[in-house]
Amino acid sequence: MSARHGVTFEPGGDWAAELAELQARRASALAMGGPEALARFKASGRMNARERIDALVDGGSFQEMGALAGKGHYDHEGRYQRTDPTNAIVGTGRITGRKVALHVDDFTIRAGSSEGTIADKWIYIERLALQLRMPLVRLVDSAGGSVKLLMQIGGTKIPEYTTWPAQDLLKTVPVVGVALGACAGQGAIKVLSSHFSVLVREQAQVMAAGPHVVRQAYGQEVDKNDLGGWKAHRKSALVHNEAVDEADALAQVKRFLSYLPRSVHELAPVLPCDDDPNRADDWLKNAIPHDRRKIYDPRKILAAVLDQGSLFEIGRWQGASVITMLGRLNGVPVGVIANDPKAQGGAMTLQAAYKMERHTKLCSLFGLPVVNFVDQPGNATGLEAELAGTLLGATRVGEALAECRSPWVSILMRRCFGMAGALHGPKGGDRLNHRFAWPSARWGSIPIEGGVMAAHKAEIEAAPDPAAKRTELEAHYLAMTSPFRTAEKFGVLDIIDPRETRRVLCDWVDDAWYVVRGDLPLRAAAAGV
Repeated sequence: MSARHGVTFEPGGDWAAELAELQARRASALAMGGPEALARFKASGRMNARERIDALVDGGSFQEMGALAGKGHYDHEGRYQRTDPTNAIVGTGRITGRKVALHVDDFTIRAGSSEGTIADKWIYIERLALQLRMPLVRLVDSAGGSVKLLMQIGGTKIPEYTTWPAQDLLKTVPVVGVALGACAGQGAIKVLSSHFSVLVREQAQVMAAGPHVVRQAYGQEVDKNDLGGWKAHRKSALVHNEAVDEADALAQVKRFLSYLPRSVHELAPVLPCDDDPNRADDWLKNAIPHDRRKIYDPRKILAAVLDQGSLFEIGRWQGASVITMLGRLNGVPVGVIANDPKAQGGAMTLQAAYKMERHTKLCSLFGLPVVNFVDQPGNATGLEAELAGTLLGATRVGEALAECRSPWVSILMRRCFGMAGALHGPKGGDRLNHRFAWPSARWGSIPIEGGVMAAHKAEIEAAPDPAAKRTELEAHYLAMTSPFRTAEKFGVLDIIDPRETRRVLCDWVDDAWYVVRGDLPLRAAAAGV
């Protein structure tokens, strides 16, 4: 007797033997790597592959495909004995009722090795996700390649998967990669070739190759967490988010997908909202300190303006001078960008540029309007920034903005200076540079403090009291930087009270969503698939 999808079948009739064999083969698949391997895996504190599936998708919604794939064992008369299942579990399921495709590694079978599996199986589910236009979630726990493959096939193969539609997937459907263990080689690519990736701290690593290969190639001893763990990827910015455990990682997957459409051919879900569009939190009037040298918490401002509880941050620990989030305005999903003066003063660093570029591309691809809360002092400067190629990163942001199809609005909160300041939104062509400013905003080609010293260096140094002279000159120039002077020339759409920001944005998002709906055919055509 066996159970599948909640239905129990009793073998009987003319096909009793075949039905019994079917049940036995299914039982082999469910046995995974066997009791001992499963016990060892459980002892490590991790969920096995099927437990992970159950934790991610709605109960009873997983429809497995290719469960019978693997290596069959037969007796001397050719009768079926058992199956060694393949280490890729694939199928479809639902997350809060919405269909997704699942590509899941089973580490209990040959350590989830990408070369110790039947590649056609996992490639099939990814092709299915593309052709049926549904989000793809990869739960990756793979040791990568293995030299033992040579013994199996009696030779080597060119490292490629010619039928894997990896790039077309990225142009068509939301793709998520979750690192749940050591993800090396092909496993790393499966995590990184995604729109959103998350790694479990202290448990997962994403790397080109593990410590053994590094030792052999370079004679270096390195711990796998130092090589590809969460601390490494705070610096590399390769993996978007961290998770404290597997449950947290899977919860983040669900949250990310809730903002996105099934594919570029559809609209993202708009949710009912009971947060008043006219809500005006009074403390916002003083959210920006009057003293220009004091900082503030931009996340608190974002939480006050966007729908309550709607913010989901992506890449918090990388390129920290820019914040990238998904959120909602009156129930409509939007992309959110903001500068954080607590990190590098909010300046555009190389990592911050990369982070803003990829967020812009994500929102453009899937039709999310973008709100940018601007406090940009300019590009990071100095020897380290120049050697890192920061200006090239900023240039790439400009390219992404030029190609962005999302309706975009900017709220200039404080500073907007130089080349990086100019990158606060798309410009040119059919784009309106739709922007509002708070009374606290200032802008120009260079911040007043640095500009005064550069332009009046000799005068300041010759003064009886250089510090007083510098303060005098700064005050003189600051008087001319009032945002109201720019508004007089219609250089900014309007100056608004910070408390009015939510009302203004909720009004704007109605029109923005109208544009997103109308642009749906164009966005799908631009994807080229």
